Amino acid sequence: MINDNVKKKLKEIFGDKGFLDSAEDRISYSYDGTPVISALPDAIVIPASVDQISALVRLANDEKFTVVPRGSGSGLSGGSIPSENSVVLLMNQWNKVIELDKNNLTAWVEPGVITARFQSQVESQGLFYPPDPGSAQICTLGGNVAENAGGLRGLKYGVTKNYTLGFEVVLPTGEVMKIGGKNMKDVAGYNLKDVLIGSEGTLGIFTRILLKLIPMPAFSRTLLAFYDSIGGAAETVSAITAARIMPAMMEFLDNPTIRAVEGFSRLGLDTNTGALLLVEVDGPRSAVEEDAVAVEKICRITGAKNVRVAKDDAEAAKLKAARKSALAALARIRPTTILEDATVPRSELAVMVDFISQTAKKHSIQIGTFGHAGDGNLHPTALTDERDHAEIKRTEEAFDDIFRKAVELGGTITGEHGVGLTKKKFLEELYDSPFVRMMETTKQMLDPNGILNPNKVISVMPRCEGALPKSREQIESIMKRMGNPSEAYI
Repeated sequence: MINDNVKKKLKEIFGDKGFLDSAEDRISYSYDGTPVISALPDAIVIPASVDQISALVRLANDEKFTVVPRGSGSGLSGGSIPSENSVVLLMNQWNKVIELDKNNLTAWVEPGVITARFQSQVESQGLFYPPDPGSAQICTLGGNVAENAGGLRGLKYGVTKNYTLGFEVVLPTGEVMKIGGKNMKDVAGYNLKDVLIGSEGTLGIFTRILLKLIPMPAFSRTLLAFYDSIGGAAETVSAITAARIMPAMMEFLDNPTIRAVEGFSRLGLDTNTGALLLVEVDGPRSAVEEDAVAVEKICRITGAKNVRVAKDDAEAAKLKAARKSALAALARIRPTTILEDATVPRSELAVMVDFISQTAKKHSIQIGTFGHAGDGNLHPTALTDERDHAEIKRTEEAFDDIFRKAVELGGTITGEHGVGLTKKKFLEELYDSPFVRMMETTKQMLDPNGILNPNKVISVMPRCEGALPKSREQIESIMKRMGNPSEAYI
C-alpha cells in the first residue's frame, strides 16, 4: 500500500480535487472492459498539466510505486487493471481537439477525446479518420494509440498506427519527449514512434497526439449475403480479393451470433443460415457502383443463397446494424460475456471458425463468433457466468486451445485487443525467445524501476533492488518464486 507520506505528496502535486482515494473511487477504477479480472488501486489522480504527469512519474520512481494510465477503461485484455501499490492516472478529461489543420490534413488532439466524436467532427469538414474500433462511442484516442486499435475498416484503411504522425509523451523517467510532425516523409533516426504505439501504457503516457486525416469517400454501397456455411463466406472473401476489389469492410457472423442478433434487433435475418457476410465498398461513385455489382455477382457464384443490397444510407445503416449489434446481442444471453480476438491468414478463416465451434462443444460452453473476414481477425465470444467457477475454467481451457490453433495456422494471439494481462502467457509461451527478450530489454531500458503499467504484455523485474537478471531463465526463476503477479487478478 502507498503510505500516507506519499499520498500527502500526491495531494501537493494534484490538489484535493485531483486526488481520489475513497473506497468508492478505488472500486470504480478497479476494473476495465475485461470480464472477471479486477484489482483495487491505492489512489486515483486527475492531472491538469503535463508538468503534473511528469512530477507523478518522478515521484513514482523515487517512492517505488506504480502508475497505471487509463482512458475510458474500455479495453478487453486487462490493460488498465491496477497493479499492486499503484496509482491510476485518469486521462479521460483531456478531451480537446487542439487543432484541425485542413491544409495539411492533420489534427492535434488530447488523449481523452472520444473516437466517435472526433470522427463526427472531422466528417463535418469533409474529412475522414478511418480507424473505427467497436467501442468507438466510448473509447479514447489515447487508448487507441496505446493499443494500436483496429476496427471494421481495417481491411482497406489500416489501423491506428497508420494514422498517427507523432505525439508528445511522458517517458517512464518523467522526461517529456516530442516525436514526429506534419511531414509526410520523415526517416530521421530510429522509428521510435512505432515502438511506443501499441505499447499498452508500459513505455509512456501520451499527452498530445498528431493524427493524419484523409478526404471523405464520396460514395459507398453496402451488401449483406447469407450462406449455408462459413466455408461459402470464406470462399467469397477469397474471390473478392482475387478480383482485385478492396472493400472498406468485409465482416461475418456465424449462426449462433445471427440468431442472437435477430432476437435482439429484429432485422429480418435468416436465422437458419450458417453465416452472414457484410461487404461495403466506397470511393468515387462510378467505381463503387461497378464494384458493388461485381461483389454481388461473386457472392452468388460462390454460394450465397440470398443477397441484400442497400438502396440508400438508411438501409445501409440497417444492414450494418447486424454486425455492429453482435456483441450487445450476445451479451444479453448469459451473465458474463468474454469477447476475445485471434487472427489467422484469410485462407484459414473457415478452418479457424470450424475449430472454434468444435472447441466450444468439446468444453461444453457457448461461443458465438463474428469478426473481420477481410483480414482474418476473429472475435470468438464466450457466453458464460463468472459465478460458475467450473464453467469459467472450461472457458479458459477453450481459449487456450483457440489461441494455440491460431498460431499453428500461421496467425497471432491478438489482432486488436492487445496482450495486457490476459494474453501475456501466450506471448511468452508461443513466440521466439529473441522476440520476447527484445521487448523485455526495451522495457528494462526505458523503465528501469518498472513503474509504468507493470506486468502487462511481458513480465519484467524492476532494477531498483540491484542488478537486473542476466537471462530470461533468471527472470522466470524469480517470477516463479514470487508467483505470477497476474494470478492475483484472475
